[in-house]
Formats: sequence, structure tokens, C-alpha cells
Amino acid sequence: MVSVRSPTLTTLALFAVVFLLETVVGLLALLGLGGTWSVLFVLSAPLAEHPWTLVTSVYAHAGVSHLVANALALLVPGFVLERATTRLRYHAFFVGSGLLAGVAEVTLGGLVGTPAGVLGASGAVFAVIGYLLTSNRLTDAVVRGVSLSPNVQFVLFALLAVLVTVATGSPGVALVAHFTGLFVGLVSGRLHLLRTGTARADRTPRS
Repeated sequence: MVSVRSPTLTTLALFAVVFLLETVVGLLALLGLGGTWSVLFVLSAPLAEHPWTLVTSVYAHAGVSHLVANALALLVPGFVLERATTRLRYHAFFVGSGLLAGVAEVTLGGLVGTPAGVLGASGAVFAVIGYLLTSNRLTDAVVRGVSLSPNVQFVLFALLAVLVTVATGSPGVALVAHFTGLFVGLVSGRLHLLRTGTARADRTPRS
């Protein structure tokens, strides 16, 4: 049963609240009564000029379809992840991975011809999915069974992130952000960064 204190539901609520604010700001800007929408919600270079967008851009979306797509993509993976960590770690990981994905897109995206500005939660959603892919017991068993070194795992995660990014890419999509989010999630999952102390104790080998 999903708790009303679910960090996934809280994140989805933040999507809705920020989108409502985007709509209001957009309408005020059209009437000449407010600042520009991009200044508040779009992460762009130079990063220090509008530092708040490091966070607001993670929860903002370019339209209803963009919002719905990311909300649906987060729904199931988010509920799975929240059962394995705390609310604080969940939110910190979500905004942190989304921030890193956005910064990567802004700083490196120009190299592949993508726009200089970015917004949306897809980088963070990819990170959540990546975390689940590499933090589960099946992956642990496979890695132990074939004795993959950390360096080999690192390269394999990068290759997997590239393949998934290319396979899910489409015009206007922030490819660098998607790659970064997934890669951060894959690496974080292998390191079990979100595992709680109780979970660590449960997984500790016993003699």
C-alpha cells in the first residue's frame, strides 16, 4: 500500500505545483506583469546567473505531455525505490541526479547540437531506473559470478547508458541529460548509495 508520505507521490505533487507556477508566470509574462518564464524554470549557461534553476528545472516541464510522460515513467520505479531507502535520501538522490543531468546537458549538450537550455525530470527519472537496475540482488549475483572489476563495470555502465539514450532519443530530447542520469543511477546502484543502515545489516554475510 502506498503511504500518503510516499516520496514518489510528493515528487509528483511537486511536478504539478511547479507546472501550475509555470503557467501563472507564463500568463503574467504575456500580460507584461511578470518576469520571463525561462529565468525561473530553465537551466542555462552561465549557471551562476540564475542558480535557483539548478533545482526548479528538475521539476519544471515544457508542457502537459512532457509532464505526464515523466510522471508515468517515475510512477512504478519510484514506488519500488522508496521501499529500499528513506524519504530524505530519495529526494536528495532525485534532485541531485536531475541537477547533474541538467548541468551536463547545458555544458556538454552543445557538442551534439542540443539546445543550451534544459528543463524536465527525465534525467532524474533515468537515474532512478538505473539505480534499480544495478542495486538488486540479481545484479549483485551476476557481478559476483563473473568477477567483473569496478573499472569494467564502469565501462559497461557507460556503454549501456549510451545504448539506452540512443534507443530512446528523439528530436528535441536532452540526450546528454538522459545519458548522465542513467549513468549516475547505474553507478549509484552498484555502490548502493541509498541503502539504509538496516538494509546493510541484513545483507552483511554471517559466519
